Amino acid sequence: MPGAATVSADGARALLRPDEWPIYVVGLTGGIGSGKSTVADLFIERGAALVDTDAIAHSLSAPGGAAIPMLRERFGEQVLRADGGLDRAAMRQRAFSDPLARQALEAILHPLIRSESERRIAVATAPYVIFAVPLLIESGSYRARCDRILVIDCQPQTQLARVMARSALTETEAQAIIAAQVTREQRLALADDVIDNDGPPAALPAQVDVLHRFYLDAASTKVKLKS
Repeated sequence: MPGAATVSADGARALLRPDEWPIYVVGLTGGIGSGKSTVADLFIERGAALVDTDAIAHSLSAPGGAAIPMLRERFGEQVLRADGGLDRAAMRQRAFSDPLARQALEAILHPLIRSESERRIAVATAPYVIFAVPLLIESGSYRARCDRILVIDCQPQTQLARVMARSALTETEAQAIIAAQVTREQRLALADDVIDNDGPPAALPAQVDVLHRFYLDAASTKVKLKS
């Protein structure tokens, strides 16, 4: 694995190891409100493929989604909307107030997410994949299955303000969600690369450009080594 490039300003079968993928995989993560989606979109504009576990989770829990029958059986109709999809607000409140409910939710969703993530990575045809996993560090297993870990970082006060504004949450509610994730220090300690998203959106493209070139070179090297 190349040296660090830092830019400032159980059910389903396991995902493959990085050396088993036919494509270079960059695990993108960061705390809630750090701007992961914004940064991922910039990489996609430059030609990377995106595999987003949050988007997969949404599709699994949408009306008719593969997880809905198991969610209904485990939690009942009270966590479903009128259209049959998961009421995410109700489920979030229950999961945060009841550790057993959270474990049960993860036991249902995580194997399905991993299986679909594996499928999407396997069929990707871009030079490299941005594998967006909000809880990548927390999950542990994903860390060993990426060629590179990219953390989107910002100051705690910036993160708190963004979470409150985006989700119309009180400070207490936002702090509870942030506290349920690993600390900023833990996340940065495991990062190969870091993008600073504490400033305006205009500061992001130059940082993404640097890493995009880095990942293209690394992806090319990986392909040569496997051929």
